Amino acid sequence: MQMRETAYAKINLALHVRRRREDGYHELETLFAFAADGDCLTAEPADMLSLSITGPFAGDLEADESNLVLRAAKALQVASGTGLGAAIVLDKRLPVAAGIGGGSADAAAALRLLARLWDVTVSDAAMQEIAVGLGADVPGCLQSRTVFGSGVGERLAPFAADGIADTPLLLVNPLKPCPTGPVFKAWDGVDRGALDPRSWHNARNDLEAPATGLVSEIADVIVQLTTQSGAHLVRMSGSGATCFALFNSLDERDKAATAISASRPDWWLLPTVLR
Repeated sequence: MQMRETAYAKINLALHVRRRREDGYHELETLFAFAADGDCLTAEPADMLSLSITGPFAGDLEADESNLVLRAAKALQVASGTGLGAAIVLDKRLPVAAGIGGGSADAAAALRLLARLWDVTVSDAAMQEIAVGLGADVPGCLQSRTVFGSGVGERLAPFAADGIADTPLLLVNPLKPCPTGPVFKAWDGVDRGALDPRSWHNARNDLEAPATGLVSEIADVIVQLTTQSGAHLVRMSGSGATCFALFNSLDERDKAATAISASRPDWWLLPTVLR
């Protein structure tokens, strides 16, 4: 019996950095949304826990105790009291250190997948506690629906996402890693104001400038996306280096993907839609 779960790519439609806290983390306000596509996890019953990684970005990860998928699986074992194992396969389709959820989405998908595979019931509060312990983006990725996030991203509030679902979306990454820590360290510390999620079209990503300072190709991606016909919002996601454009139609999105792929075959692209 093999089960499957998608680790949906996370998109920050807007991301405002408010302040650096005494514990070293940053207070954020963000509007999380999710693409319909992402990494893929499969699992089947086994005596022990194991993880193997396939896919185009498999070489960028280790299938060891440091991997968030295994950490999520072990945390769920403890929380549920199960002695069951699983043979897990992660098909790594999203680039690593890319600002689109990556390991957080994989961990969240593992929690959803193994809860079904093992047929265990864990309270929402307990599942939230597991997610928070794995990383700031994991609670949002666990829901994988449009929500407003605050704190370090772990405090989530429902958001009436009219007009977001099914919006044509193009993700583009220059295949330059952009680790989160250095990007936050390069933030200038200026609080540019609160995020009103109802006005997310007119909001911003405060990490775009410091990320571009570290990975100059981000600016090239933004230019490429901005000049495409039908792109009505272009922004960097998370701490980069992935950028996205929302389009008026699937046809315009696909034409943009074809044009960018032809001019920059060394970049990674994912034509998809918002969930």
